[in-house]
Amino acid sequence: MSFLGQYEHTLDAKNRLTIPAKFRAQLSEGIVLAKEQETCIAIRPATAWNRFTDEMRDLGTFWDQDYRDFQRRYAAGAFDAQLDAAGRIMLPQSLIDKAELSREVVLVGNLDTIEVWDRTRWRREEERLDQAVPELARRLSGGAGDTSS
Repeated sequence: MSFLGQYEHTLDAKNRLTIPAKFRAQLSEGIVLAKEQETCIAIRPATAWNRFTDEMRDLGTFWDQDYRDFQRRYAAGAFDAQLDAAGRIMLPQSLIDKAELSREVVLVGNLDTIEVWDRTRWRREEERLDQAVPELARRLSGGAGDTSS
């Protein structure tokens, strides 16, 4: 099962975020909250986090400084979490600060990850993506359909 769609929510005074009911079953065995490359928070089921770290381990060796820096950036900014009885998780302040979240957020389903974006930032990002997708599709398909060469 994949995380799909987008949902507007508000962080409460204790930095708790209500997870949409349709996502909760996939998060029942544990959650990892982490910094993402973009200015948002990644919420992954523990199994997806394990796949992510397995892929990360394939990128290099302990003897490679770039690899250690990359690994350290993700591991140091990750937190284990559990849903409470009301289907909420508490977001650590350090992740809120890093993602520059206000109280108004959008949860964005991104296959095996739920991304938490500041609502205003997400609207700008969504516009950027809408503009970029034709070129992204062309590049990712290896330039299929490119008649300029």
